[in-house]
Amino acid sequence: MGGVTLTGALSLGNLLLSAVNVIVAFSLLVYIFSHNLRNSVARAFCALLALVTIVHLSDVILINVEASETRFLWLKFQWLGIAFLPAAYLHFSDAVLRTTNSFSRLRRGLVAVTYLFGAVLVALTAFTSLLVRDGVNTSWGVYFQAGPLFWVFFFYFFVVAGLGLINIERARRRTVTSTSRRRMTYLAVSFAAPALGVFPYMLLASLPHHFSPNVLLFVALLGNLGIALMTVVLAYSVAFYGALTPDRVVKRSLINYLLRGPFVGICLLALMLVVSRVESVLGIPRDAVLVIGVVVGIVVLQVLISALTPFIDLLIYRRDSAEITWIRELDTRLLTTTDLSQLLENILSGFCDLVRVETGFIVTKRGGRLEPQALCGPRNEVDSFLRSCELEGLAQLLPNEAEGQHHLAVGRMFTNQNGYSLLALRSRTREGRLGILGVKGSLDQVSLTDKEEEIALTLIGQMELALEDWHLQRGIFTLLWELTPEIESIQRWQSHPRYVGSPMLEPIEDSPVHEPDFPKVVKDALSHYWGGPGLTESPLLRMKIVERYAEESGQVPTKALRSVLYRAIEALKPPESRRNLTTKEWILYNILEMKFIRGLRITQIAMRLSMSESDLYRKQRAAVDAVAKVLASMEEDT
Repeated sequence: MGGVTLTGALSLGNLLLSAVNVIVAFSLLVYIFSHNLRNSVARAFCALLALVTIVHLSDVILINVEASETRFLWLKFQWLGIAFLPAAYLHFSDAVLRTTNSFSRLRRGLVAVTYLFGAVLVALTAFTSLLVRDGVNTSWGVYFQAGPLFWVFFFYFFVVAGLGLINIERARRRTVTSTSRRRMTYLAVSFAAPALGVFPYMLLASLPHHFSPNVLLFVALLGNLGIALMTVVLAYSVAFYGALTPDRVVKRSLINYLLRGPFVGICLLALMLVVSRVESVLGIPRDAVLVIGVVVGIVVLQVLISALTPFIDLLIYRRDSAEITWIRELDTRLLTTTDLSQLLENILSGFCDLVRVETGFIVTKRGGRLEPQALCGPRNEVDSFLRSCELEGLAQLLPNEAEGQHHLAVGRMFTNQNGYSLLALRSRTREGRLGILGVKGSLDQVSLTDKEEEIALTLIGQMELALEDWHLQRGIFTLLWELTPEIESIQRWQSHPRYVGSPMLEPIEDSPVHEPDFPKVVKDALSHYWGGPGLTESPLLRMKIVERYAEESGQVPTKALRSVLYRAIEALKPPESRRNLTTKEWILYNILEMKFIRGLRITQIAMRLSMSESDLYRKQRAAVDAVAKVLASMEEDT
């Protein structure tokens, strides 16, 4: 311990913190570059981070280089970052101020001038002794001495940095919401971080003889510590600029990145520095300990971060933790098409084993036609059967399930067709067909015990439940896809905070057309087309087109709404003069006219249109959505 000195400890501390700053600055540079590059504030911040990285990377290299000439070359490279830092400061502050609707050609021109002046400073450093001169190489550090023009740079640096700080303060005062003001305050406080990191280098160049090495190293240590903390805060503030995702997503993304990137890198760096001293204690080769330590460190840190994630989420989502937990649970509970196929194959295999057959299948409606969803046994046999019969027509021929049919023998529930036994799989309400279960052979000849009959019925029920849940989830996915444009619009609105001088917000009209559940409101009105609360109490009565039609025709609002709905349905009629029940062009109009105007039952409509009930329900949703779009267009034209 007698060999440890205060100067040596401070030098080691500066080395560690310089390496930490390199990791933090470079990691945040990569993050902002990959997430927000299209935003002008983010681009300016990337330039600032790149210069900070150059300054501290040079510090790390200088400590590990022994040749004086090489050290002085890297010292000049370090001054590349120092010389351009004021220009990047002003550029960043101008970009932030411009986001608050404060524009100035003078400021933009001044930014360009400072970048040009920075290039002049780099040239003076590289080729003359006017700015810095006479490199000094000591045991505790290496630095240039001040040249004749150094005090010009000293004054220029703090004037430009001061102008940048004034711009940030002006931007903060132009905020009008508490959230944007809070973030702007974080940015203003942490804005001094890069200057603190450069200040010690200017002290070394200008006043090395007035302070002891320990004082200079301590100042550098404080500067390095401050810049590490404030750079993270600065990046946190910048991460929200131009982001089209909710704030909670930005926070979680940045925190996870910091934990799995810079935090892991810093821990491994500290581990490698500690390992260098283990060899003399344990007598184990350094490389062996280093490899084992790095591998164990990576694994342990990942486990630790995963364990801490719930607590971090609790801090981020304090008020929305229950909703966020529910959203994440959906990922494990929702069935994809592949999940459904795997589940149905397991159930189907169990059913085939139970009834002692080798070949079976389950077909469902996909893309407007029935296709295999699960297979058991030779695929060629199933494909051959499916090609030999018209499944669309076959689905209509399967009998409706009678009340209490599940209490019958399993064999009597199936219908024989071309050597296969077929059963329509239905929803829990027993109204719509979800698919068809088929097994090779006749189940009338299969003798099952009471226990096996019960298991077979349970397996059939599991097939129906899985298919029904899958259909419901497909409806959820369809709804989410339809809502995607609205969600993106809301996120775009959120990404543009209000500032002094922002344009006035346009008022939102009190019309049901603008409500997210507008198609559902249309569906309720159509369902009670000839009378009922869905029509008489419908929010559609507030539509301008309904009010205008009631005034012009002298009808009561309810009858006027019925007339408007009829006009919307008639607008979907194809231009062809002759009606057709099977062509694609007439399908939406036929469903609307039969279901809502004539009041036919689903089974009657499905039979007349030659489609399955499940397909009819899907087409009916599309038809209602089409009516909603026509009504919205009529309302807009009013």
